[in-house]
Amino acid sequence: MFQGLKQRLKNSGSTVVGFAAVEDVLSHEIAHLKRAVCIGVRSGLRDETIELLGTLQKEVGAFLREKGHRFLIIPPDSDRVNGTFVSKLYPLFTHKAAATCSGLGWIGRNGLLISSEHGPRLSLATVLTDADLEPDEPITASGCGECELCRKHCPAGAITGRQWSRSNPFPVMVNYKLCASHKLQRRAGGGKPNCGLCINICPYGRKNGISSIAIRKDILLEETG
Repeated sequence: MFQGLKQRLKNSGSTVVGFAAVEDVLSHEIAHLKRAVCIGVRSGLRDETIELLGTLQKEVGAFLREKGHRFLIIPPDSDRVNGTFVSKLYPLFTHKAAATCSGLGWIGRNGLLISSEHGPRLSLATVLTDADLEPDEPITASGCGECELCRKHCPAGAITGRQWSRSNPFPVMVNYKLCASHKLQRRAGGGKPNCGLCINICPYGRKNGISSIAIRKDILLEETG
C-alpha cells in the first residue's frame, strides 16, 4: 500500500525519504503514532526550503487520510510557531531522532544530522502516523570516525567532541550558549549571524562538491594530511 509513497515524494522534490519505527524515541503522549515518514530536502534558501517541506508534508497527510490513517505533521525546526497545538509537542520530539531511526543519517559531532551522501545539508520534516509502514533499517552508530574537524575549527569552541550512538543518543555535543554568543558577536560586527563552519567543513558535505563556500587552505591541508 505504501510502496509508491517514497517515489511520489521524491518526484515532488524530496531529496531523501525514510520510514521509521519511532516508539522508542517518542514521549508516551504521542507514542501511539508509532511510525514516521521522514523527509529530507537539501538545504537552500530558507523560505523556499520551508515551503517545499510544508508541501511535501501536506502530500503525505493527504495520502494517509485517503487510506484512513491518523497522522500528525511536525513542522521543520526552522518554521516552528509557538502558541499552536503542535508547539506543545516540540519538547517531546526531534526530527533528527526520527531521521536516524529511518536510516537517513547519524548525529555528527556538530550536533547535526549527517547523511553519508549529503552531509549536514538536509533540512528535515516529519509526519507521525499510526499507519503500519515497513520501517527502514535504522542507523545505530556515528559515521564520523576519528574526524574532529568541526570541533577543532569551531570559532566559538562550542563543539565538545562527544560522539552519538543509538545507545547514547543524548550526549552533550554542542554548548549552544557559546554558539549563540558567537552569533551575537558576528551580528554586532556587521556579519551574518550564522558562521556555518561546522556545516561547510564536514567532509561528507564536501565530497560530492556540494559546498559553495571556500574552506581555508590550512583546514584542507589538515584533512588531506
